[in-house]
Amino acid sequence: MSLFNHVAGICVAIATLVALPATSFAQTAETAKKKILIVVSSLDKKTPELVGGYWFPELTHPVEVFDEAGIDFDIASPKGGLSPFDGFDLKDPATLAFWTNPDHRNKIANSIKLSEVDASQYAAVQLVGGHGPMWDFVNDTDLQDIIRKIYEGNGIVSAVCHGPAGLLNVKLSNGESLIKGRQLTGFTAEEEVSRQYDKIVPFELEGALKNAGAIFEEAPIFENKVVVDGRLITGQNPASARAFGEAIVKALETKTQ
Repeated sequence: MSLFNHVAGICVAIATLVALPATSFAQTAETAKKKILIVVSSLDKKTPELVGGYWFPELTHPVEVFDEAGIDFDIASPKGGLSPFDGFDLKDPATLAFWTNPDHRNKIANSIKLSEVDASQYAAVQLVGGHGPMWDFVNDTDLQDIIRKIYEGNGIVSAVCHGPAGLLNVKLSNGESLIKGRQLTGFTAEEEVSRQYDKIVPFELEGALKNAGAIFEEAPIFENKVVVDGRLITGQNPASARAFGEAIVKALETKTQ
């Protein structure tokens, strides 16, 4: 082999090696671009007799949609680690699929502490409901900062059921409320009364959202309702969880087209 051919071969090999990471990096960037941060409550108890935390199907039903779409996610919480949850039922196919997935179980067992979250790594944030958010989402400044950064980074902000409690005090960099004048939904006052939870929660979510200037929309109690207002997506109740997840996926896919 001539010296010229030998050198040429080395150059081709180097070019090939250099090209491979570029493709890998592009794929990694695209994956990160679509990654969702799911936030759950860390509240242990809402009364001495009742668990706090989050409502499990409001995690698993959207995750089922994310899995089907090939979209990755992380789970975070105010305190980090394993958060308490309610509504766990293995007869629910979405919950069974989640619980029998070792990676998913690991994520809820080792949720990221909100103060340690890098918001720049996510294209969307999802606030899971259950009554816990009524206590520990409302005034969490780390959560507010994450929501603001993701939204101002052209990301999607979403919340289901009692999750919108975490949107109440979010201010954008210009000092304006994220939700003032925006269309949204959440667990209604009528739904709260129907289960006598109005005697437990620290405030009425529907009324608080309206007082914050939001335009509140609702379906009949415990029926599916999802509201999309630009990059703000909300679901009314557990019955809305899958459609809520589908709306997030649609918004992410639209952003990447």
